[in-house]
Amino acid sequence: MKKFLKEWGIYIALVIVVIFLRFFVFPFVNVDGHSMDPTLENKDRIVTYRFAELQRFDIVVATLEKKKIIKRLIGMPGDKVHYDNDQLYINDKKYGEPYLDEYKKLWKKDKLQKTFSYDSDFQYYAYTIDAFTVNSMKETKFTINVPKGKYLLLGDNRPVSKDGRVLGSFSASQIDGKAKFIFWPPRRFGMLKNGK
Repeated sequence: MKKFLKEWGIYIALVIVVIFLRFFVFPFVNVDGHSMDPTLENKDRIVTYRFAELQRFDIVVATLEKKKIIKRLIGMPGDKVHYDNDQLYINDKKYGEPYLDEYKKLWKKDKLQKTFSYDSDFQYYAYTIDAFTVNSMKETKFTINVPKGKYLLLGDNRPVSKDGRVLGSFSASQIDGKAKFIFWPPRRFGMLKNGK
């Protein structure tokens, strides 16, 4: 037994460390759906970091009714988040959202009809709204007050994302970690831009 441990102990310990890191520190998550297009595409596989400090505009993984969802953190605890015809204001300060630019441009061009050709419900909804970011009542001007201890999460593909505008705010215990990079498919391999 001593001989076995001497020869194989370091390899066994290394495997245990790798397994621990893989499942408890850097879990893998599959993207399921189109709510984060084009930043994250359906079936992308990403690596997350469970112990990262959360910052505004991070891409995070949260648990909702035992399902993993991926959204962008827009509102921090206690924030007043306001949209006015696609312009974001947080606590009365104006913010840009460059990660929305590609799809906002396509929405202005043809209301995403060509982009959403794979789903007629998406096409219909995108056609009926008057701004890229609207609330659940299709209003272009709206305010969300984020409660203390909660976070407002929104998808980048605003016309089709089911997010904090409908689901409400998320507690810290529901946020599983920050998305760090895409590792599959190979053509999409790379780091994700997080934070401000």
